[in-house]
Formats: sequence, structure tokens, C-alpha cells
Amino acid sequence: MEAATLGAVGTIVVGLAAAAAAIVGQRGANRASQSGAVLGGYSMLVDQLQEERDKAQAKLAENETRLAAAYAELAGERADKAALQTQITTLTAENARLRERIVELGGQPT
Repeated sequence: MEAATLGAVGTIVVGLAAAAAAIVGQRGANRASQSGAVLGGYSMLVDQLQEERDKAQAKLAENETRLAAAYAELAGERADKAALQTQITTLTAENARLRERIVELGGQPT
């Protein structure tokens, strides 16, 4: 072969190799881009889940505070009820004693 033909064939081979390298490089860039998009989407989902978790934790803390307040109120009402029950028992006993005393004194209890 002549030198000119060899030079032309060499140029074609080099051109094809450069084109193949460009295609492979573009595929690698596309993969990196897609990988970046996937990682970006994953990161966004993780952020959203963390925000949702934080909101749920805040709501849980608020509910626990309200529950503790309700239990405290219930305990107070139970104490009040117990005090009233004691007062009712005391007054009932006092009424019975007074009725007996009225009978002892010759009266008729009403």
C-alpha cells in the first residue's frame, strides 16, 4: 500500500476510535446523570420522611402532655369525689344520731 492510503486508513481508524470513545464517554455521563437523579430523588424522599417523622414525634409529645393533664384532672376529681363521699357518710351518720336523740327526747323524727 502506498503511504497516502495508509495515512487515510489510519485517519479513518483514529476517527472511528475517537467516535467510539465519545459514545462510551456519553454513556458514562448519562449513567452518572441518572445516578445523580436517583440519588437526588432518594435524598428528597429521605428528607420528606424525616420531616414527617419529626411532625409525628411533635404530635406524640403534645398528645402525651395532654394525656398527663387529663390524668391529673381525673385524679383531682377522684379526690374530690372521695371527699364528698366521706362528707355524705359523715352527714348520714349525724342524721341517724340526731334522729335517735329526737326519739330519746320524746319527739317524732320527720
